[in-house]
Amino acid sequence: CLRLGADPSGAEEITQEAMVSIWRNAGQFDPSKASPSTWIFTIARNLTIDRFRKTRRPQFDPNDPALVPDDQPPPDLLVEQTEKQENVRKIMDALSPNERNVLMLSFYEDLSHFEISRRLSLPLGTVKSRIRLAFAKIRSTLDAQDGANR
Repeated sequence: CLRLGADPSGAEEITQEAMVSIWRNAGQFDPSKASPSTWIFTIARNLTIDRFRKTRRPQFDPNDPALVPDDQPPPDLLVEQTEKQENVRKIMDALSPNERNVLMLSFYEDLSHFEISRRLSLPLGTVKSRIRLAFAKIRSTLDAQDGANR
């Protein structure tokens, strides 16, 4: 173990591990394949190599700049987000006040259809219809824009 580069205390530990392994696996020794010393030294060599592999692995550094996300998104992403936000505002402005109101209550105030119905004193079916119509208008607008961008 020392010849393979282990320090003295590591070599002692590896030797002890090797002896335990030899004791536990003595029934597997086959004299037709190797001599006892070859078998014993192979076990010790393999344990030494395993120990080196474990100790030579680089430690994970959570502060490594490659692993830390950027504080700010890249400028092109900011421009794209701004354009999307502007687009959503325009689409929402194109909706009728009734449709816009139910969407705002549903998505920004996180109210259920039933809660919207109670707050606006509308039948539940009317609330659902307005949301469905608003989504249909938004979808058609987005599809038209997507087709124009291709």
